[in-house]
Amino acid sequence: MNPVILFILGVAFVAVGVAASIALHEVGHLLPAKLFKVRVTKYMIGFGPTIWSRRKGETEYGFKALPLGGYVAMIGMYPPNKEDGGVRPSSTGMFQTLASEARSAAHEEVGPGDENRVFYKLPVWKKIIVMLGGPAMNLLIGLALTAVLLMGFGISTPTTTLADVSKCQVTEGESVDPDSAACKPTPAAQAGLKPGDTILTFDGKDAGTWAELSTRIRASAGRTVEITVQRDGRTVTSEVTPVLSSRPVIGDDGRQAKGTDGKPLYQEVGFLGIGSQTALVPQPASSVLPMAGENIKQISGVILNLPARVAGVAQAAFSSEPRDPNGPISVVGVGRVAGEVAAMEEVPVQARLATLVGLLAGLNFALAVFNLIPLLPLDGGHIAGALYEGVRRRIAKLFGKPDPGAFDIAKLLPLTYVVAGLLMAMGALLIYADIVKPVNLFG
Repeated sequence: MNPVILFILGVAFVAVGVAASIALHEVGHLLPAKLFKVRVTKYMIGFGPTIWSRRKGETEYGFKALPLGGYVAMIGMYPPNKEDGGVRPSSTGMFQTLASEARSAAHEEVGPGDENRVFYKLPVWKKIIVMLGGPAMNLLIGLALTAVLLMGFGISTPTTTLADVSKCQVTEGESVDPDSAACKPTPAAQAGLKPGDTILTFDGKDAGTWAELSTRIRASAGRTVEITVQRDGRTVTSEVTPVLSSRPVIGDDGRQAKGTDGKPLYQEVGFLGIGSQTALVPQPASSVLPMAGENIKQISGVILNLPARVAGVAQAAFSSEPRDPNGPISVVGVGRVAGEVAAMEEVPVQARLATLVGLLAGLNFALAVFNLIPLLPLDGGHIAGALYEGVRRRIAKLFGKPDPGAFDIAKLLPLTYVVAGLLMAMGALLIYADIVKPVNLFG
């Protein structure tokens, strides 16, 4: 198939996946809100002008023109004024006006019989469940996709079948013509090993996994050992003598480790000159939670250092510096990566689909973690407000004081607008960087 068409299909796959993730995130808010009898007036995907909607019962469901998120509108998100029980403040200050307008909007659809169906009257624990529903839904989607990835597709795992056999011994960064006199054959080439051979035994023992085999090869420098391979349906036995060679130290993340000075680390180990083929190996159900936990841990690290990471993106976008492949990217960047993966015709279709599923799983984990940041207008901000309300009420009860009532989160709207502005600016910066200086994940 045409690579351009494959690229478009990859982008479309992620676009549909992102839209579905956003829609289900809002369902995570919608269901508990309706369960707790809060009147939900709107369930919308996107922002801006409505392009399609349909009313079912008391809720309008629809799509907006800008598919950059979604929202669920519940009546009575903010409590009325404490002073007069209304939605208008007695002061005309800027901050009070902002809170007043928000209260007015929150109460404009409150009708007769809705007095006990407003959000602000919910018990604290119910408020937390409603606001936690969105991130929880993304977490469940991420877990489900991780299960599909690990148990359905499997993990790309090195096998003991050879993908390549190096002809010449070379040091890091050097290049030697294999047909020249300067080419010193590798032990594997001298032993007659060929691509497609499957190593059965090494030094009289079963080859085991590629990692086990590599460990034994590295420990056998200078010692002649017997090696048995399967080639074209027959068994071939020969002898090899691994040579002592400087090889990269590989860390737990699969990348070359670096020292405290930032320089790549090497070690002197036994070397044959072989590379393995990889295969997708299905994993047990017990591997899903650890993999999801590791994914969430990495994403949390990026988010905890988000200001510094975004500054790094800005610096790279307006200079010649490369982008950090582990830094934040926008939906545009995710779509570009998905398109590149889909267009890799040299990679099996199953492996490409597995990568796209993993990409969506990671995206949902990122949505869950990001939305739990305790700042408005994110879900975590509303959860923090509910927790504060609960603590305040407990303290009042402990000291025999009157119930202070629902926390007026509308008072934090000025901060909310600042955070929202910063989030929009960050989104614009990431989109710009993903266009002019995209992350290079594939070399």
